[in-house]
Amino acid sequence: MTRLAILGYHKVGPPAPGGWETWYYVPETVFADQIAAIRESGWVPIDVAALLRALSGRQSLPERAALVTFDDGYRSMLELALPVLQRHECSAVLFVPTAFVGRTNEFDRDDEPEERICDWSELAELARAGVSIQSHGVSHRTFSELSGADRRREIASSKSELESKLGARIDLFAYPYGDDAGGDPDVRAALLESGYHAAFGYGGDPLRLPTEDPYRLERVAMGADTDLRALLRVAENRATPAQAQ
Repeated sequence: MTRLAILGYHKVGPPAPGGWETWYYVPETVFADQIAAIRESGWVPIDVAALLRALSGRQSLPERAALVTFDDGYRSMLELALPVLQRHECSAVLFVPTAFVGRTNEFDRDDEPEERICDWSELAELARAGVSIQSHGVSHRTFSELSGADRRREIASSKSELESKLGARIDLFAYPYGDDAGGDPDVRAALLESGYHAAFGYGGDPLRLPTEDPYRLERVAMGADTDLRALLRVAENRATPAQAQ
């Protein structure tokens, strides 16, 4: 049985001038240490293709695998995170809300400092560098507060625009704020109808594969104070169901 740690980041480096520190800003040196901790702890970084093959049952993953993801598309991904990932030969996924491409994180204006979000040319540059650009909806709104029709538009329209602008297939969806509307079956149906193969929450522990529902994959929330080595050690030592009996 595979243990899969899906790491969920937002921002790397300091806030923009005039901003303030929040938990979601991971200093570059801390981020580099966390990425180094993956291999040093005996875990293997994987990419989207490997994840999809594993979820479909076509190929198994290493016993301890890690997938690095980022939400929102902040420009620090290009400027600071990408060089670290390349040094450590680590793939990554970037979930982008399409309405905010080339703008700022207006959806978080009451809680987080204003930060630039990559424009389409910068997203294309990241894609050429091996970062998998995937969907974070259109308007970054909480699914629990949306109608079924609005959710379907968020799911379908974001996929269509990303595929059109970037010329690549979109297979993954990350729920804004990790909210999947309580597992509403209509959300899963909309994801299936649009051709997504998996969807991600936010906040949770490393999981085990095979999974019962690829449309409710939890991610480890990564911040400046996350001790990834300790977290992976706990996940590795946690008893499997067979061992617990």
